[in-house]
Amino acid sequence: MTIPLRIAPLILAALATTFAAEAQETPGQRAEVAAAAKNLDAKIVAWRRDFHAHPELSNREERTSAKVAEHLRALGLQPKIIAGHGVVAIVAGGKPGPKIALRADMDALPVTEQTGLPFASKATSTYRGENVGVMHACGHDAHTGILMGVAEALVAMRKDLPGSVMLIFQPAEEGAPPPEEGGASLMLKEGLFKDFKPEAVFGLHVFSSVQAGQIAVRQGPLMAASDRFSIKVTGRQTHGSAPWNGIDPIVAAADMIGTAQTIVSRRTNIAKLPAVVTFGAIKGGIRYNIIPDDVEMVGTIRTFDPKMRQQVFADLRNVAEHTAAAHGATAKTDIYEKDGNPPTVNDPALTAKMLPSLQAVVGKDNVYEPPLQMGSEDFSLYALEVPSMFFFVGSTSEGIDPATAPSNHSPKFLLDESSLDIGFRALMQVTLDYLHAP
Repeated sequence: MTIPLRIAPLILAALATTFAAEAQETPGQRAEVAAAAKNLDAKIVAWRRDFHAHPELSNREERTSAKVAEHLRALGLQPKIIAGHGVVAIVAGGKPGPKIALRADMDALPVTEQTGLPFASKATSTYRGENVGVMHACGHDAHTGILMGVAEALVAMRKDLPGSVMLIFQPAEEGAPPPEEGGASLMLKEGLFKDFKPEAVFGLHVFSSVQAGQIAVRQGPLMAASDRFSIKVTGRQTHGSAPWNGIDPIVAAADMIGTAQTIVSRRTNIAKLPAVVTFGAIKGGIRYNIIPDDVEMVGTIRTFDPKMRQQVFADLRNVAEHTAAAHGATAKTDIYEKDGNPPTVNDPALTAKMLPSLQAVVGKDNVYEPPLQMGSEDFSLYALEVPSMFFFVGSTSEGIDPATAPSNHSPKFLLDESSLDIGFRALMQVTLDYLHAP
């Protein structure tokens, strides 16, 4: 295929699977981690590229789940299918010790890929009734490949491994399509921790706003709570040439979107903690000269504080109802609280304890505390059950500014594959350091 010259440097950087992390080894990095990384590097890259070329939407991860389960069975493990396409297996060490869990998510997004990679996705599917491209635009292909590598490394050393490790390959992190259930909430609902209750859970995420070769982690709140909302504005259909004969829900909806911006800018104390109200889609009408009966809008709310969260809910309902009424229309607002994710909060003591493990992989100067992130993660639900730590692995190549690089969820999201090596080392180092701790 022909790769456009303007993106060729980015692709070359992304395809260059380096051993940068190996060169940065510190005395604290375990020798068995370095050896396993070198041995498994090519496999992890191959798995990631395969998953990238064959992405599947939330609750549709049939092929991915089957590949993961096949790999785990080949290692001699007994994978269990849970929550639709979730895969769970236990690596039991040969010595007594702690129980921990490691999690990777597997689903992709309704995004049409624009990277030009040789293994770029050409997959399509249906989402919210529309034909869409499908892409691993968030890096879950990397997470899955990394945890498959960790599984193989842990099995190879399990005779000397103290304790047990639960491997969680989770579907639908991006959210199950309504009205389906899925993700971490369904895994927990179906008894994920019923027979094996870990004392700690670890997870990672490749992140475009972090430079490759670096790791970002913080104690306490890391990522925001997320809640999905929909607003249906109902007017009265009429011919576009005579709007006075009807009630225009499009004009009412446009006014509503603008007014809703004052919820954060004028009614929320963002000096305390940040908040976001975003409209992600608006749909109404079918023809240029017909004012429709109704308009539907969907969006997301991001908060960190429970009281602030409820206040934003109330303000959005108030704006929708009264703005619609000012136009002679009506509005029905649904906020799907039970489907939302709480903030992702890293256990402070656990994070402080494991910080040296991350520093051992990339060096002390390459581990830093990021600002609060308005993105969300259903990993937060595991953190409500047991102490947890979630960290970001840099995925933007050297020479590209992470501040302007295509973000996670972008059709141009481009992963520097050195992040696979670093992610593997980091997860292995954290695991072994925790299990072997006195």
